[in-house]
Amino acid sequence: MENSSSKPMKITLPTIKQLLSDRVLLISYAFLILAVFGIVEMVYERYFLLSASAFDAGLNPGSRAVAEAMKEAVFGSGGEVKREAPWSLYIVNYMYMIYVGSGIIFIVALAELAEIECIKRVAAGFLTLGLAMVIAGLVTIMMDLNVLNLSSMLLYPQYSSGMWLMLPLYLVYVPLVIFEIYLILNHKKSWIKKIALLILILGLLIEFIEFYIQAKLFDMNSARHLWTTYPILPLYFMISSFVASIAIMLFYAHIIREELKLLLMLQKITLYLVIALGIYEVIAYLFIDKKWAEIILFGDFKYYFYLYILLAVAIPFGSIFHKHSKRLIYLGASVSIVVGTYLGKLIFVYGGNAYPMSDRFGVGFEKYSEYEVLKETIFFMPPLSEIAIVIGSFGVVLFIFRMADIIFSVSKRV
Repeated sequence: MENSSSKPMKITLPTIKQLLSDRVLLISYAFLILAVFGIVEMVYERYFLLSASAFDAGLNPGSRAVAEAMKEAVFGSGGEVKREAPWSLYIVNYMYMIYVGSGIIFIVALAELAEIECIKRVAAGFLTLGLAMVIAGLVTIMMDLNVLNLSSMLLYPQYSSGMWLMLPLYLVYVPLVIFEIYLILNHKKSWIKKIALLILILGLLIEFIEFYIQAKLFDMNSARHLWTTYPILPLYFMISSFVASIAIMLFYAHIIREELKLLLMLQKITLYLVIALGIYEVIAYLFIDKKWAEIILFGDFKYYFYLYILLAVAIPFGSIFHKHSKRLIYLGASVSIVVGTYLGKLIFVYGGNAYPMSDRFGVGFEKYSEYEVLKETIFFMPPLSEIAIVIGSFGVVLFIFRMADIIFSVSKRV
C-alpha cells in the first residue's frame, strides 16, 4: 500500500532568467560550446580535409595529387585515430562515464533492495547523476563511431556483434532508470523495489557484457602487450570504476550536506575499494609485459602513473583512514579519487599505445616519416576536437542533472 500522506512529484518549469543565471547551467553551457566546436572540427577533419581512397588511386594511378591525398589520409592530421594510437581519448571518456555512471545506478538499486534508508532518501539524486554520466558516455562513443553513420546500426542490425547488442540493452536500461526516478519522487514504494530488482539484473547484465566486450577488444590488440598481459581485465575495469562511483556519491553527499550516517558508510566503502584498487595495481604490474612496465613505471609515463597512484590510492587512503579527518578533507579525497581514476584510464589506453606497431616485423623500431628521429615509444596527444568533445561531455552531465533538479527536484530528500 502506498504512502497516502506523501505528496506527488511537483514539476517546476524553469524561467528564462533562471536558465541564463543559474551558475551550474552557465558552466554546462561553456562546456557544451566547447563540444560544439569539437564536433565542427571533427566533421571538418573527417570529411573536408584533403584525402583519397583506393578507388581514386585506381582511377588515377599515376596522379601526384592522389598520392599526396593518400599520404595526408594515412599520415596527416585528418581524423583522430592514427596508426600511432588506434585507441583514443573518446575511448577513455566512454569507459569512464559509462562504467562509473552504471556503477552508481547499480549501487543505488542494491541499496533499494537491501532497504538501506540513508541511501534511499537521496536515491533520486544519485540515480539522476549516474544516468547523466551514462548518457554522456553514450554521446562520446557516438562521436567515436561516427555519428553521421549511426543509422546503419538500426537499419542493418548485427545480432552476433557484442558492441551492437549494447544498443538494445541501453534502449531498455535508460528508460527503466528514468521510471525508477519517477517512482521514487512519487513515493510508489511497492513498485520501487520491483523496478530496482529489474535495474539490478539488467545492470548486472550490461556491466558484465560491457566489461567482457571491452576487455576482449583490448585483448585482441596482440601487438600491445600492456592490454594483453593485464591480468583479468574485466576485474580491473570493475574495481577502478566502482572506486570512482562511490567517490562521486561521497562528493555529492557532502555537497548536499547529507546526514552523517550516509557519509560514514560511503567513506568506509571507499576505503575498502581504494585498498582493493591498490592491491590490484601492485599485482598487475608483476604480470604485464616487462617493456611496458618499464615505460610506465620508469619511462615516459612514470610521472602520470605515480600521480595516478597518489590521487586514486595514497591521498584518499590517508585521508579516509585518519579518524579525525574533517569534512573538507573527505570532500578533497573524493575529488582526488575522481581525478586519479580518470588519469588511470588515460594511462591504460595511451600507455598501451606506447609501442605503436614499431617493432611489428621483429627488426627494430620504425621511423614514422623519412626525416623523423627514430622513436622507441610515442606519447600521442589527442587532437583539439577530441579534447573539446570530452570536456563537453562533462557539460552534458551538469546540464542533465541541473535541469532534472530544477524541474523535478531530484536532489530533495524523500
